Amino acid sequence: MKRKSILKQNLALYILLLFIINFIFFSCKSKSINYITYYNTVNEIDSLYRIANQPEKAVKHFRKLFKKYNPKNQDRIEEYETYIKLADQYHKNFGGKKSLYKLIPLIAPYEGSYKKYFALYQKYGIDSIEVKQKIADWKKGLNKQLVDSFTIAFIRDQAEGRRNPEIMEKNDRINAQLLKWTFENYGYPSIQKIGLIGNDGVFMPMHPLFSHMIDSKEYPYFKAKMLEYIKSGDCVPKDYANMVDRHNLQVAKKEMLYGVYPSYTAVIDTLKTNRNRKSIGIPSFKHSAKITKDYLKK
Repeated sequence: MKRKSILKQNLALYILLLFIINFIFFSCKSKSINYITYYNTVNEIDSLYRIANQPEKAVKHFRKLFKKYNPKNQDRIEEYETYIKLADQYHKNFGGKKSLYKLIPLIAPYEGSYKKYFALYQKYGIDSIEVKQKIADWKKGLNKQLVDSFTIAFIRDQAEGRRNPEIMEKNDRINAQLLKWTFENYGYPSIQKIGLIGNDGVFMPMHPLFSHMIDSKEYPYFKAKMLEYIKSGDCVPKDYANMVDRHNLQVAKKEMLYGVYPSYTAVIDTLKTNRNRKSIGIPSFKHSAKITKDYLKK
């Protein structure tokens, strides 16, 4: 009996030790994930097929990247869509149904855009009814409280066309408090938390809301926190860059860091600005111009 008791104790200690080792391993692994590295790698791979015309090589590198990172599908670059379409076109393995299911929530925020993929989904045994149902399930999974709050915030942001300075400043202060409260309670209000279309069809892209925080006393807080959220993959780098550029131009009266806010005459040193862009995962000016050109062709 005594021997059995010792064996049980040893087994319990072994299981506990195994749990601790796994916990440390996965904690370290999650801490090592930095989406700035992801964005820069996407930019490199994107240039492989977009500029160097090496699509099959791009598929190979995309596959390797998406094994390490949960994919994003950034506006205009659309890296996960591109990976799946190129892999299918060149008869490369991309994960079939599993990857196509993973694509659905990434395209779900863009109303109706999923329809152009019905043929591809059908090819791999997923009918349009199932796609529509998964889109509906995704919408149900959004944070209703945040959707309600940000619908009001976006309406408030545009009150009287932002022509009344007193009302505009008051509403910006209220929205600053909402953003801060959201950060502290729910994290970044990403497109996967609140979608892109709010109640009654209100359009909710985050960059204009943050661009109106440049005079806020909370600006330093937003600047620091949003950079953290870029690294975690929640905040779109361009939303952060747009806010910082506008603050530099209109409040600090100095050169833009990233050249994202539409006033390119304020960019003095393009090499330096391209380095700044890379530091948060934004493509270079030349690469961005090519992405925009291809996007407009569509």
